[in-house]
Amino acid sequence: MRAFSAVLILIAAVAFAGSAQAASWRIVKDHWSEADEKGFGDFVQALGETNCSSSESCLRNPANPYRKSDQAFLDIDVDCAKLPYMLRAYYAWKNGLPFSYVDGLSGEGGDLRFTKTANRATSRHDMIDRGAGINAPEAIRGELETVYSGTYRTDAGEKRGVLSDFYAPALQPGSIHPGTIVYDVNGHVGIVYKVDEDGRVYYMDAHPDFTISRSVYGAQFGQSPMRLGGGFKNWRPFKLVGAHRDSAGHLIGGHMAYAENDQIADYSLVQYVGTEPNPKQDVTKAHFKYNGAELGFYEYVRVAVSGGKMTYNPIYELKATMQTLCNDLNDRAQYVDQAIQENFQNKPHPARLPDNIYGSSNVEWETYSTPSRDARIKAAFVQFYKDMNEMIDMWVHRDPRIVYDGVFLKQDLEKAYDEQSQACTITYLSTAKRPVAMTFDDMVHRLYKMSFDPFHCIEMRWGAEGDERQSCPEGHDKGKWYEGEQRLRNQPDRTYDVTMDFSLEDLEHHHPGTGIDVAPPIDIKSLIDGMGDQVSFQGMTPVGK
Repeated sequence: MRAFSAVLILIAAVAFAGSAQAASWRIVKDHWSEADEKGFGDFVQALGETNCSSSESCLRNPANPYRKSDQAFLDIDVDCAKLPYMLRAYYAWKNGLPFSYVDGLSGEGGDLRFTKTANRATSRHDMIDRGAGINAPEAIRGELETVYSGTYRTDAGEKRGVLSDFYAPALQPGSIHPGTIVYDVNGHVGIVYKVDEDGRVYYMDAHPDFTISRSVYGAQFGQSPMRLGGGFKNWRPFKLVGAHRDSAGHLIGGHMAYAENDQIADYSLVQYVGTEPNPKQDVTKAHFKYNGAELGFYEYVRVAVSGGKMTYNPIYELKATMQTLCNDLNDRAQYVDQAIQENFQNKPHPARLPDNIYGSSNVEWETYSTPSRDARIKAAFVQFYKDMNEMIDMWVHRDPRIVYDGVFLKQDLEKAYDEQSQACTITYLSTAKRPVAMTFDDMVHRLYKMSFDPFHCIEMRWGAEGDERQSCPEGHDKGKWYEGEQRLRNQPDRTYDVTMDFSLEDLEHHHPGTGIDVAPPIDIKSLIDGMGDQVSFQGMTPVGK
């Protein structure tokens, strides 16, 4: 019996030693080389191209080559701001790389996630091996308790002092790559996992309920003033200095020295100030030209990142964008279902909305409402409408940038739209437990009716009208709140700097900040149907005009 116990103790000791060794972070490189950056990008891309839907499922996914090296760290949940830091630190740990992060911020205006001026890094934490290795799971969890979306809200033109963890990269091939950050100054963060040959930038992002979704960069991120540092960010280069190697080659001690902006080869402020003279560096006055051609900002990003690819196939663009928006709508469905499962629709509506519906400190509202998500979707639809309108106009005026090998563009667009619309069908279960199927086109026509309010029934959450809404219980003035919030739903722009603790009376009387009367156009099908019968065969001769 004693011998058996001794064996168990020995096995436990060996297992503990193996676990401790696996969890130990030993630094063997003093900086991230180009190969390390490429390896990190490949790691992020591999996860991004899977269907993993949370940080836990991503780390456990076969696409993670390190998943079997330390089981103790795989059970971890992160939101959007923490996801890039978690992936970066995890990769550093598994590859013997140094790491450091900002752990102190100062700023003005209350909530540092939404300040009107830049936040400033005041301190940072270096991951330093003092001789016995770093307890990686403990160290990374400590990091995740510190970083949040306010950590990204720093001046892109900052100089000296305690520098942020990021710098503004040039919009050019290679500088925007898997591992690049995309920061929305309205409080959201994504990490790029793929850039295709046409310059589309694919990103994944986590959410307050810890789910991970994927989309394509566009107008949903908005243009940011330089002082707030929105848009694309790359990890700032640094080096571990003053360390010494032990007999096993581990780097012990030292501290991190960070590169300043003017020491970084692809540092650039073009995304904020444009390519043309802009003395006041005002983002609203930024102009973007590529090889002499004036482009809109999002068009410029694609062209610049692709290395100058300026041709567009309207059919392909239509299908690709609809598929991206379909993914966004499906992600929204998960949020709505979560609120319904928690029976929020059966709770009395509060007397007032939160201080700000887009960035509330109310945990329940932040978890189960969808105003920010809905606004991002609407902004993407608005941009989609503008892009298609521009491509149609280019086609009509025989712009050589339009590449199309068919005969009747209108008919081909209509066919592609109908096919993609049917392929993107979302079905919800009504209050009366009846399935309601919505095609993409159905959702376009009800997009501005979809309620972001978690206290509304499932029918309101999906913008139902008429008979479809009959099964919705509208007690506690729920119907009045729904109607009162219509002007907020019309607004694709998020206003984090506005106090929004509106009462129902405030909404009904259209108090300042309660939204807009007329929503921007998004009906792509009507746009296509009204374009006229243009032919791109034998000189694009107009037909029926």
